[in-house]
Amino acid sequence: MTTTPAPREPLGSLPPREHLRLGQIATVLDVVIPVHNEERDLEPCVRRLREHLARTFPYGFRITIADNASTDRTPEVAARLDDALDEVIAVRLEEKGRGRALRAVWSLSDAPVLAYMDVDLSTDLNALLPLVAPLISGHSDLAIGSRLSRSARVVRGPKREFLSRAYNLILRGSLAARFSDAQCGFKAIRGEVAARLLPMVEDTGWFFDTELLVLAERAGLRIHEVPVDWIDDPHSTVRLVRTATDDLKGVWRVGRALATGGLPLDRLARPFGDDPRDRELTGVPGGLARQLVGFCVVGGLSTLLYLGLFSLFRLGAGAQLANAAALLLSTLANTAANRRLTFGVRGRDRAVRHQAQGLVVFAIGLALTSGSLAALDAAGGTAAHGTELAVLVSANLAATVLRFLLLRAWVFPDRERRDDDLAAPPYPSHDRNGPIDPVDPNDPNDLTRSAR
Repeated sequence: MTTTPAPREPLGSLPPREHLRLGQIATVLDVVIPVHNEERDLEPCVRRLREHLARTFPYGFRITIADNASTDRTPEVAARLDDALDEVIAVRLEEKGRGRALRAVWSLSDAPVLAYMDVDLSTDLNALLPLVAPLISGHSDLAIGSRLSRSARVVRGPKREFLSRAYNLILRGSLAARFSDAQCGFKAIRGEVAARLLPMVEDTGWFFDTELLVLAERAGLRIHEVPVDWIDDPHSTVRLVRTATDDLKGVWRVGRALATGGLPLDRLARPFGDDPRDRELTGVPGGLARQLVGFCVVGGLSTLLYLGLFSLFRLGAGAQLANAAALLLSTLANTAANRRLTFGVRGRDRAVRHQAQGLVVFAIGLALTSGSLAALDAAGGTAAHGTELAVLVSANLAATVLRFLLLRAWVFPDRERRDDDLAAPPYPSHDRNGPIDPVDPNDPNDLTRSAR
């Protein structure tokens, strides 16, 4: 069966999240089951899933079998299910890769909520409705099943348990991920969110959904977690060593892209328009309280850095030279931290300009602190190191108030950032080799759908 997906919203004009108008949508949920050489498990899995959805899911649904270049009887089983069950569609891809299959099917689907699960149904199906409900209601953008939640009940061997926990620790340490379980094969996403995120995800294998989650979290999208009951499949064909190696390569690639600002994630966060911090109130500057908190935290840390550097440089240089060097380095770090944490500016756009403006702020701070040291020296005698630090702290307090005002009004003005966000062009579909051509459902080289 060949279907033509409904046109998506333009990438630059996504509406705020809202409850789906369910009465106007025939198929609310599309559950994808990616398979490769699963002739034994495919039919009982699909029939069990269909029975469960027909009994518990109150809206229209579809089950899409995404065959990843199987070489056994899996395509025949999928075609038979496609013919026999109205809610089942079979899709064939001539190349392997779970991520490739999910990208292709999700890109074609017209359902507003997209999900996937592993064919072994290791996850108890009672978690499916809690998984997709926050997406239907408009509360969340993505949802994942978690085997590492305290209330999850999991049965699996020690090797898989160790690898899973170690991998998630790596994600937390290297990519600052806050979601608890990246690898659980039980996830869902809103259709309009997938349309924005999928072109940014490069991986086509097992790292695909981890990359999707990391980018979504960094963009400020909301991820809902559902504790699951999960039983390990002893017949799993996943190659643990190869998968772990590919995952680590993916972590390095994504971490490097995030560190260099290579992904314009700021264009993902604001178009959803549902952040209460974005609401304008008469007479109240937007986000002032939040910015003050962020600025104080960054200022406290940068002051400690400045004092540490000053004490270090003072061992081999005069007070004025040590002060200038310490203030310069701490100002560069302060501007970068305030840019990201206090004023929410992401990516490399205007980063050099912001640092240059920060150096003007640095010059004002240098004048205040140098003047204080000069006044201390003019008072006579050689001041103790503790006295120098006390004078510098006092001068920095005065400079801090001026620095915040300059950063807010000149370096990172709210109006300028808001206008930039509204005027930003949609991010083009791409991969590491260039633009991605949209999948043509009528082209047998892209997808071959089983005929009804």
